Amino acid sequence: MTPAAAAARSARLFTPTARALSTGARRLNLQAATGTAGTTGTAGTAKLKSKEDLPGPSFAKTLYWVLLKGYGDKSHLLQDLQKSLYGPIWRSRFGHYDLVNVATAELISQVIRQEGRFPVRVLLPHWKEYRDLRGQAYGLHVETGPEWHRIRAALNPKMLKVREVRPYAPIVHQVVSDLLQRIERLRARSHDGHTVPDIAAELYKFGFEGISSILFETRLGCLQEEVPADTLRFIRGVNDMLDLSNMVALLPRWTRPFLPHWRRFVQAWDDICDVAQSLIERRLKELEQQIHSGAPPDGLYLTYLLSNDLLSRAEVYTSITELLLGGVDTTSNTLSWALYHLSRDPQAQDRLYREVQEACPDRREPSMDDLSQMPFLKAVIKETLRLYPVVPGNARYVTESDLIVGGYWFPKETQFHLCHYSVCHSADEFPDPESFVPERWVRPGLNTDGAFSRALPTVQRHHPYSYIPFGVGVRACVGKRVAEMEMFFALSRLMQQYEVCPEEGAPVIQPKTRTLMIPGAPVNLRFLPRA
Repeated sequence: MTPAAAAARSARLFTPTARALSTGARRLNLQAATGTAGTTGTAGTAKLKSKEDLPGPSFAKTLYWVLLKGYGDKSHLLQDLQKSLYGPIWRSRFGHYDLVNVATAELISQVIRQEGRFPVRVLLPHWKEYRDLRGQAYGLHVETGPEWHRIRAALNPKMLKVREVRPYAPIVHQVVSDLLQRIERLRARSHDGHTVPDIAAELYKFGFEGISSILFETRLGCLQEEVPADTLRFIRGVNDMLDLSNMVALLPRWTRPFLPHWRRFVQAWDDICDVAQSLIERRLKELEQQIHSGAPPDGLYLTYLLSNDLLSRAEVYTSITELLLGGVDTTSNTLSWALYHLSRDPQAQDRLYREVQEACPDRREPSMDDLSQMPFLKAVIKETLRLYPVVPGNARYVTESDLIVGGYWFPKETQFHLCHYSVCHSADEFPDPESFVPERWVRPGLNTDGAFSRALPTVQRHHPYSYIPFGVGVRACVGKRVAEMEMFFALSRLMQQYEVCPEEGAPVIQPKTRTLMIPGAPVNLRFLPRA
């Protein structure tokens, strides 16, 4: 049968009645999968509501909140405001985005359980447009379907397995040593000999240097006194691209001749890709020289990708660059917030210091094995990520089938907004949710000095989907293990060297959202050397 004949036959057979029966069958199957089916059979499916029945703000109301009420850089707080007005599931429209927001752990789990084999986090048509404009390959953020899965499968092995990231430990320790030297230089030039202004900016350099050293297998000099020009261009490009990305996505195409955002967005990407490609090509020449001399390729992550045929050269360029984008802010922001809270909580800082000292006496550099003896260190990082999820709202664009969430039926190609910030700050999941309490992640027991841990207001288990800072499932963060290694090593060695205190008269600092969640003001801390 020819394609035309097959299409005609489908058109005859797929009558409105048949379409209704097909939709009803899909709804029944989805109800069975999600546990939402009632006892009324087919009649029950007719009672399911759709996206059109969801409550939610008008476009004008959203503009009012964003532009006039100050939620433009506090979208994480907008989650709780809208949840209080519309309930745990609501619809919002802004620009060309039409979102279904879910703000309980159970609703998030229902979305994730139905995401399919090839879930899409969020559509990024402006990223795709840039790739097409420059003739570049797609990466994890743009590619979809089986091709996305092929790229992800090539990137996973040397990133997600603990035994595979162990070889990265020496280079991470080198970068941590550079960070400690940088802090010493900044302390020496401060007015009191102790204060480091805007520690988040220094930790951003640390995060950039750390992930670049692994991905590009070369040092960029981010922590040097004089940062190389190409490195500054690279960092500036990443910052500009992330700052502009949301605005470019929201602005209509017809505004581009009149507004500078698209032009600046393209320039930022050009700078990022130009420097990244030059770094990769430099490393490729070194590998070719090694092979020409008869030596086996010697390297880590980039060498692995360049030495096999799992990805094309163009896909390696894009994939390495996109991995870098996700590997800087996680480390830098989480460490900034962790130090901020430890400086204001001497009891927690003292407990962490004693734990590190016991596992690694005499300021010995911790190994991967030592980390297993530091549960409170891991608890501090977990609690920081709960209070300040790097991505306060993740997304899923379900492409493979219809689904049912919260008793509503949604067709495929519905965009879901997973409100992680709201869930992480819910008293239903975490007692005293606005307080920094690392003990909530440690099994009840004794401190190293025999004193009991601080008691939580209420001890209760939380839903497994109430805390997923690195995502979950096949779309989970590919760099999770590396980010954790960097944070654990950096924080433990900082504790070995310094007692961290707030600057005198320092204000309480609130977060703001710049696509990612960052400190809303400079975090100035005093680093007092330990005896």
